[in-house]
Amino acid sequence: MPRKRIDLPYTVDYLSILDENGQVDKELEPEIPEELLLKLHRYMVLGRHFDARMLSLQRQGRLGTFAPVTGQEASQLGAVANLRPSDWFVPAFRETVAELWRGRTMEGVLLTYGGYNEGGKGQTGEDKNLPLAIPVATQIVHAAGIGWAIKYRKKEDVAMTFFGDGATSEGDFHEGMNMAGVFQLPVIFVCQNNQWAISVPRSKQTRSETLAQKALAYGFPGIQVDGNDILAVYVAANEAVERARSGKGPTMIECITYRMKMHTTADDPKRYRKEEEVKAWEKRDPVTRFQNYLKQRGLLSDEKIKDLEGRIEEEIKKAVEKAEEQMKSLTDPLHMFEHVCAEPPANLKEQRQELADEIAERKE
Repeated sequence: MPRKRIDLPYTVDYLSILDENGQVDKELEPEIPEELLLKLHRYMVLGRHFDARMLSLQRQGRLGTFAPVTGQEASQLGAVANLRPSDWFVPAFRETVAELWRGRTMEGVLLTYGGYNEGGKGQTGEDKNLPLAIPVATQIVHAAGIGWAIKYRKKEDVAMTFFGDGATSEGDFHEGMNMAGVFQLPVIFVCQNNQWAISVPRSKQTRSETLAQKALAYGFPGIQVDGNDILAVYVAANEAVERARSGKGPTMIECITYRMKMHTTADDPKRYRKEEEVKAWEKRDPVTRFQNYLKQRGLLSDEKIKDLEGRIEEEIKKAVEKAEEQMKSLTDPLHMFEHVCAEPPANLKEQRQELADEIAERKE
């Protein structure tokens, strides 16, 4: 049977600007205002210290399960820093530091992981930030839908969604990517390839050489970047955002990074990965790398870092105190009956009254 070969110019670029020691490639170094560089650094340090504090609280039983972000700060901040307030931020469940950048309070994060719905207040509406999505990849189709709405209304906004390498094995990923490609939607797909989908390594998820190349099947660019290099992520995301904003369609960015902690605090990574692997990635720490770069620029010093860390620790302490004080006022069991029905049926009212009477009796 005769065959016809179709030659397609499919390539995937890889971008890296800062090496592991923070040395910059001068030809690729972007022109980022010093004020923005220092703000990015501040949030990287905030994310790292807040992560450590939440892990301590969780181990003490003062916080529920959450997904640590340590090691992935650059992948998130380098991308989200390119968004305008009017743009849409569509997170998964590990985007804590990106949420903080977009204006969410630490108290809100703590309340959420403490099990209180009140922690989600203020995350929807005018701030254009969606709540975190626990089901893997479901937020990707939400982002595509938002992108369709933006294009339908002829706005210049964009939607940026985050997900892990494991999400690329889900149907929602392919559906969202296909829709964005077909309709040329203003969506930026940021894949944080942290090498592990819980206990499943990247090598067992797909035979594809890269994850970024999956975008090519849907008719739009995919680029792979050093996800621990905040400058590389920033540059790639900046180009993707401008491309989407100008009506040229979506882009997928695969950030090669690493999850330094557990998948969630209910997970034990020592059962499926070697400590040697973790140690190797520690040498590529995105925070240390960026700090070395800023020191070389004369924008940072060890003294300034120490001072910043002290101020951030104080901010975190106050946020914890404020959140736990709020939790005390939210522990009334009768709250479980609120927001269940617009007009509570008779049986629900009866149950609420029975519980109220029991509580009153115990207090006597």
